[in-house]
Amino acid sequence: MATAVVSNGNGHIAGKNPTPASGRSISVYSEVQTSRLDHALPLPSVLKKPFKVVEGPPSSAAGNPDEIAKLFPCLFGRPSAALVPHSEPLPVQNLKIGVVLSGGQAPGGHNVISGIFDYLQDHCKGSTLFGFRGGPAGIMRCKYIVLTPEYIYPYRNQGGFDMIRSGRDKIETPEQFDQAAETAKTLDLDGIVVIGGDDSNTNACLLAENFRSRNLKTRVIGCPKTIDGDLKCKEVPTSFGFDTACKIYAEMIGNVMIDARSTGKYYHFVRLMGRAASHITLECALQTHPNVTLIGEEVFAKKETLKNVTDHIADVICKRSGLGYNYGVILIPEGLIDFIPEVQQLISELNEILAHDAVDDAGLWKRKLNEQTLQLFDLLPQAIQEQLMLERDPHGNVQVAKIETEKMLIQMVETELEHRKQNGAYNGQFKGQSHFFGYEGRCGLPSNFDSAYCYALGYGAGALLQSGKTGLISSVGNLAAPVADWSVGGTALTSLMDVERRHGKFKPVIKKAMVELQGAPFKKFASMREEWAINNRYISPGPIQFHGPVSDQVNHTLLLELGEA
Repeated sequence: MATAVVSNGNGHIAGKNPTPASGRSISVYSEVQTSRLDHALPLPSVLKKPFKVVEGPPSSAAGNPDEIAKLFPCLFGRPSAALVPHSEPLPVQNLKIGVVLSGGQAPGGHNVISGIFDYLQDHCKGSTLFGFRGGPAGIMRCKYIVLTPEYIYPYRNQGGFDMIRSGRDKIETPEQFDQAAETAKTLDLDGIVVIGGDDSNTNACLLAENFRSRNLKTRVIGCPKTIDGDLKCKEVPTSFGFDTACKIYAEMIGNVMIDARSTGKYYHFVRLMGRAASHITLECALQTHPNVTLIGEEVFAKKETLKNVTDHIADVICKRSGLGYNYGVILIPEGLIDFIPEVQQLISELNEILAHDAVDDAGLWKRKLNEQTLQLFDLLPQAIQEQLMLERDPHGNVQVAKIETEKMLIQMVETELEHRKQNGAYNGQFKGQSHFFGYEGRCGLPSNFDSAYCYALGYGAGALLQSGKTGLISSVGNLAAPVADWSVGGTALTSLMDVERRHGKFKPVIKKAMVELQGAPFKKFASMREEWAINNRYISPGPIQFHGPVSDQVNHTLLLELGEA
């Protein structure tokens, strides 16, 4: 059964028990969505009582500290901060805070905003929370909405970023920093919370540095968001959205596994989101036990070629065929093609050609490829060749989400198996089915873990701003313990940074956390994958559970990294 609720005309539910009114559109929530609206969220104990902020030792950087110090003279060395119980509460302040969603969606973003709002309501009576609309562009254009209890209520524990919507603009030119500063002055902002991934939090740090250099009172705090799971460190154990997205993908993979076993005749090649790192693919493998899982970081470390990858998949298919299994499931990270050294070389040469020359229909541009690279290009299916030639993203990168690696591998495996059949090394039947699970995982109803984690991140961000902190990312730790025992604090954004040299200048970037081949999650996977390859050890986790025995299970990756699994 669905519940109809009245919207305020912008697609927002007007209140808890709304009454239909003339001229207002109708939105519909399912019973599950409605039940989540009033789902009570636990808070870490330290946030329930008076606390003070204790600073740690001066911080450094993830790499090239001397260059980071030059780029962030006002912020570099800033210590981490931890909230600890105290006898007296912080002085009550009337704060004006802005919040912005930056980059792609991730389940739980609405709860971060709810956490900030509730902190201000609980500890800073009379404060105002501005929601900047459409991402960082909303800051530059001073485009905002004042968030109220009635406005926020319909988004509590809901997926998506539609409360204020996100955007991928960056504040990076002098003119854009001027616009942001003007907005901060116009709204008399005490702080801004930037909810985003590594690029967005790099931008948050630049904004904090710029505001500090101008002696503005506006402070900037970040929150770690990305389903890819590549924004993390010791102090920031995980990014929000990863837990939910992996559970959504694992459900779909489990369904595909049952389909494969039911028909007995299909190999499902499943590409999963994760442009730069293979965390999602690894976690989904730990949850579902597929026959083959490709981890980009391992492919790169072993300097494997496309032929190596193809042969590995074909070897498993041949072994399974000998046991009477002509079906299976293969997981592929979205960014796999970027991890294969020979393909990296091809992409590098193509980037150089595309940057300086037009691509002619006669194919004369191919003469600029070296001989080995040209052979690789000609080996690829026509569709993949065309996808490699697509327009680059704003950073000059190949748009890997548009490269159908799973279809490429199906064709290459098919060709290899035909060779083996002709040589008498294979007599099975191969039928490949391709899938890309991407956007389906970005806006789901957040899991219990992401719901509580995001709420704590937002609540903690409010506490950091009230305490006068800037240039930190909200950090919640001890996540394998009950929520009451979670720790809360902030980590210096500059401590997460390294530099890349672009166009002759050093540019700061938050260092991406890749799958560690010596880490506990990969070691666990590696110890089991041969068993999963040949035998059918499929697990179908089913949909996200909000109640019952597995509703509060944390993902394998986080538990293994924390030494709890």
